[in-house]
Amino acid sequence: MPTWMVVEDEPDIYDVLLAMFEIWGIEGVAFVDGGEAVSWVDGVDHGRVRGELPELAILDIRLPEVTGPEVGSRLRRSPILGNIAIVLITAYHMSPEEETEAIQTAGADLLLYKPLPGMTELRQKMDGVITKHQQLKAAAAAAASGSGNGSAPPAPEAPPAPPESPDAPPASAPDQPPSEKPGPAEEQST
Repeated sequence: MPTWMVVEDEPDIYDVLLAMFEIWGIEGVAFVDGGEAVSWVDGVDHGRVRGELPELAILDIRLPEVTGPEVGSRLRRSPILGNIAIVLITAYHMSPEEETEAIQTAGADLLLYKPLPGMTELRQKMDGVITKHQQLKAAAAAAASGSGNGSAPPAPEAPPAPPESPDAPPASAPDQPPSEKPGPAEEQST
């Protein structure tokens, strides 16, 4: 059974995400603040956590104690969870600069604005992020293992391109944020 992590302090969204996980047959590792999530990651790194580890983390940007981007950064530094797919979510409108900073701090693959998409679309987006993340990981592993077979050594990986600025909202809805923001991993694969 796949496992996903969620860090969300809004009770309604927390409950809805866990209910969706149950419907989809996904085990949830859930926290209501960033400090709990970071403590759990520390536990994983020190061998105190047993069981299936998550392949995806859904992190609210604004959390008590430790922000979502800081949780993402801690995940990226983990020797065990460092390759997890990360999706940031927020209800707050962010400038393109703030989006870029949050995505880069977290090493996030995607940024979604609340309200989140419907159940089917949300699942497709999450599966897409996981698939793209796994493909990048597999390509990096293949390149690393391919250097001893007589082929040319792999070229060093370029750093991820910064996210593009979101499209301007239509003139009739000046305060409406974009529905999603691709992260560095999505841009590399296009």
